[in-house]
Amino acid sequence: MQIITSKDNENIKSIKKLKERKYRDLNNEYIIEGIKILKEAIQEKAVIKKIVICEECLVNNIIDEKLLYEIAKYDCLYVSKKIFEGLTDVSKPQGILAVVEKNNKKDINYNEDIIVALDGLQDPGNLGTILRTLDSANLSQVVVSKDTVDAYNPKVVRSTMGAIFRVNIVEAENLKETLKEMKRHKYKVMCTDLTASKNIYEIDYNKKILVIGNEANGISKELLDMADEKIIIPMLGKTESLNASVATSIIVYEYVRRKIGIRGPFLKSLFVNKNTVYFSVYCVFVGALVWINRWYLWLVKISNYFLHLRNLKLS
Repeated sequence: MQIITSKDNENIKSIKKLKERKYRDLNNEYIIEGIKILKEAIQEKAVIKKIVICEECLVNNIIDEKLLYEIAKYDCLYVSKKIFEGLTDVSKPQGILAVVEKNNKKDINYNEDIIVALDGLQDPGNLGTILRTLDSANLSQVVVSKDTVDAYNPKVVRSTMGAIFRVNIVEAENLKETLKEMKRHKYKVMCTDLTASKNIYEIDYNKKILVIGNEANGISKELLDMADEKIIIPMLGKTESLNASVATSIIVYEYVRRKIGIRGPFLKSLFVNKNTVYFSVYCVFVGALVWINRWYLWLVKISNYFLHLRNLKLS
């Protein structure tokens, strides 16, 4: 086993270049780092071009035998600690990274109920969280504008926690034109807007494109003008708006709630004692809290954010 100790090694130079977006785009490759994400890459059958292992990683037995067996199937480079430190992007590296081919098919899957489109999103953490949310909701793609942060930025990759391998990232040269094409496939454009009259609990989620805008400036005017529906997340406090990834997660999980059939109210718990039967009924924004004592049925209904109390005598 030969240990690479020179920074002038051609393989090392080409991998180091992948820290910059222009080389990631040119080579259609990016870097993943750490044991957990490498295991996920292997499990998801990602196209792994090279694996780089720090010599200290082997000396200290950081990699388990099963993973060592798996990585032996790939093109592996063994490097000194100093060389690895020049490649890593984290402060406390585990001593292993890999070069992976991008997962960015250009074709959009028009079989999904909801497709998220990102208009100029800039924060790597936000994009990574959105990809994790889509993956957890079994949504397989996201459309990103050209000025959105690079999905293969190391910070984005880390924050996806492996979702990067399962969510197709469709990079739109012109997001407006891409949305027009999607509308020709019977999708409707849905934009979040603080002036919207409908909230996210009053709409259907069939064949919708959810547009999420830039953290500072929101959705561009040209895309807002394309909206078939404008929606808002209800706020009970003084905060005017939510973080882009939080807003996306709330809306996507309203879609999930309906998809799996939780339509509230539903029975959460039942407690019985000598004199009293308590029903605890929970719901998501629209539902009721019911309890029965010996003489009365009490019903508190939450409707359009107002509480309605009814006292029904049982005898």
